[in-house]
Amino acid sequence: MTTLRPAMPDAAPASARPRTKPAEIRLDELMAAAEQLFLDKGVEATTVSDITTLAGVAKGTFYHYFPSKQEMLAALAARYTSRFLASLEAAVDLCMPHDWEGRLRAWVQANVATYLRTWRLHDIVYTSHRRSLGIEPADNPDKNAILAQLDAILAGGAAAGAWPLPQPRLAALMIYSAVHGVTDDAIAAQLQDSSAFAADVADACLRMLGR
Repeated sequence: MTTLRPAMPDAAPASARPRTKPAEIRLDELMAAAEQLFLDKGVEATTVSDITTLAGVAKGTFYHYFPSKQEMLAALAARYTSRFLASLEAAVDLCMPHDWEGRLRAWVQANVATYLRTWRLHDIVYTSHRRSLGIEPADNPDKNAILAQLDAILAGGAAAGAWPLPQPRLAALMIYSAVHGVTDDAIAAQLQDSSAFAADVADACLRMLGR
């Protein structure tokens, strides 16, 4: 007796199968490959071919997204800033809306921790990108975006009477510079555990405000 097997469904036609990854995934893979190579080899030593080889795409795919390596650097810098800002915002959002001392402490500690964790990428994308464009230190939209977060906390606290602060913007500039300055020192000292250090920095900043 012949055993009848159930008919198998036809395979999907080739035209119906996805041939390429979605554009956003391909872009993320390109940027991840570039980031890894820039960290491993440096920007100057990394070629477009290196990036596309690691990402597993044709060189033409790179130029579909970026006119040049410098444009990719600019995109990496923008992504770095976006993620940095998001990490600070997430930390601050864990505090109660009117806990101004807690919000400032969270902002400072998240800033220190994030900077210590990502300083190599920070230096690569900012130093190389800004040098290639001839951007002066005073003309820094990324710094201004981070300062705006801090300024909002200081101004909100001043308005609520949490601290006497007639010039929140001036205080924001001083705290921003202090936080990054002492974190650079910690990087030079190869600090391994940032938690206690970040808390000490936050305490120092609050003392600057008379808290």
